[in-house]
Amino acid sequence: MATTISSSQSSVTTTFELDKLTHEIFSILENKFLFGYADPKQLLKNKEDLKKVGKVRILSIDGNGFTDGILAAKSLAHLEAYLKRETANPDARVSDFFDVVAGSGVGGVLAGLLFTRGTNSDHDRPIFTADQALEFLITNRRKMLTRSAGVFRRRKTPARFLRGVFGESTTLKDTLKPVLISCYDLSSRSPFLFSRADALESDAYDFAMADACAAAIGGCDRTVEAVRSVDKRTAISAVGGAGIAMGNPTAAAITHVLNNKQEFPFCNGVEDLLVVSLGNGESDRSVLRSPSSACLAKIVGDGASDMVDQAVSMAFGDLMETNYVRIQANGLLLDENKFTKSPSKGEEGKKLVGIAEEVLRQKNVESVMFKGKRVAQKTNMEKLEMVGEEVIREQERRRTSIFPVVVFKQSSPRTSSATTSTVSSY
Repeated sequence: MATTISSSQSSVTTTFELDKLTHEIFSILENKFLFGYADPKQLLKNKEDLKKVGKVRILSIDGNGFTDGILAAKSLAHLEAYLKRETANPDARVSDFFDVVAGSGVGGVLAGLLFTRGTNSDHDRPIFTADQALEFLITNRRKMLTRSAGVFRRRKTPARFLRGVFGESTTLKDTLKPVLISCYDLSSRSPFLFSRADALESDAYDFAMADACAAAIGGCDRTVEAVRSVDKRTAISAVGGAGIAMGNPTAAAITHVLNNKQEFPFCNGVEDLLVVSLGNGESDRSVLRSPSSACLAKIVGDGASDMVDQAVSMAFGDLMETNYVRIQANGLLLDENKFTKSPSKGEEGKKLVGIAEEVLRQKNVESVMFKGKRVAQKTNMEKLEMVGEEVIREQERRRTSIFPVVVFKQSSPRTSSATTSTVSSY
């Protein structure tokens, strides 16, 4: 039965969960360095135990970056192609091999495209393949976003355009797996997470997928996106979260999993996680020449995203090599002579794809506790393929496992304003 929940109550809940996020991440760090959490003998034992237990697979997609989501989309297209090839299944999808997806900014749109159910005969498959999502961004970037010093800003009302993609009645409940999409709520002056888990609990937290994605990519200094839940009882005043809060939603996704015992009953720490975090490149040089309010927000967002990467890397410690992978164009700034805004959206998109391909060929860069960053031996493309191998191995392990790693709640067809849910496990 739908529950009446005011906007202020929703904001308080969101703020509380974000406080829990910060507390969780830094409690892990405190335990590691002050109370022997990183004891070598314990780490060895954990590594041996990891061979016997499963991992919850998390996909996190950034909203910040000058590539407007092209780098993340290209990374996902390469990963999905690898999964198809290695499993000999031409119908394999990214959503088949990840248990949770989190997205900020244009990353929220990608999350929606790759994890929202299709219609009719394709009800159990996502509406887009990774290749289709990449082509969608190349073709429609300007319909959703406009470029001003690399900042996502509203060109037209994105919700109307996105309803043509997702449909009028598709909501957070209509996703294949748990989905988290972030934005910033001006009414509460705090980040807001659109969550499938919350949507299944109450219609007061269920939002149209088009509205959630529109809120994620809303401009930082343009008209506010007014978003209401499907029962009209929860309202937020949304602007894009990428430049203001949670540009890198990895920590939010980790905290969601660690605290959601209904769907992830056996996940007790980072040793039970496999996390893939996809960036979209760093800010271009033009933000330094014309530091508007939106540009300054973008710079802050870049810094916050990097801090999240550092904190998550420290939390994983020695397990980072196998349990946490970050793909980002570290140190690669947009060369104004190499990339200029083109009157042809196709030509501009192709240039961004070329930059993304160049990034994937570069050596991966890892965050190291107390030592900044280091260049890894593997390229970003090789790291993605390593991840592909791990998620396939986990998929195979689950087929013979007695206990399910995840127990997903599934929504049933709506017969009224209330929505019931069933449970599926694997």
